[in-house]
Amino acid sequence: MKKPKYAGLVLAGLGAGAVNGLFGAGGGMVLVPLLSLLTDLEDQEVFSSSIAIILPICLVSLTVSGLQSGIPWSAALPWLLGSAAGGVLAGFLGQKIPTVWLHQGLGILIVWGGLRYLCWKPGL
Repeated sequence: MKKPKYAGLVLAGLGAGAVNGLFGAGGGMVLVPLLSLLTDLEDQEVFSSSIAIILPICLVSLTVSGLQSGIPWSAALPWLLGSAAGGVLAGFLGQKIPTVWLHQGLGILIVWGGLRYLCWKPGL
C-alpha cells in the first residue's frame, strides 16, 4: 500500500461520512475514487474496502437519524430485505464482472443521480 498522508485518509473518511450523513447514501462515491488515488489497492480491493468502510458509516448515520427523528421501519423493511438480497447477489457476481465495467457503471449512476436531482421538481 502506498504511504499516503494520514491526514489525507482522515479527510477522505470525513468526506465520505459527511456525504453519507447528509444525503443518506453516497459515501462510496467519495471513497472509491479516493481509495484509488490515495492507495495502491487493486481495483477489486478498492470496491470491497469501500463497502467495509461504508458499513460503520451507515450504522452511525442510522443511529443519529434514528435518535433525531425515528425510523419508519414499516416503510424501510421491504427496501432493507430487497437491498440485502441484492447485496448478496452483487457480492457474488461482482467478482466476475470486469473492473472497468464496475467503474463505468458507478460513473453512470453518479451522473444519472446528479442529473435526476438537478432536474427534479416536487409535484411532477
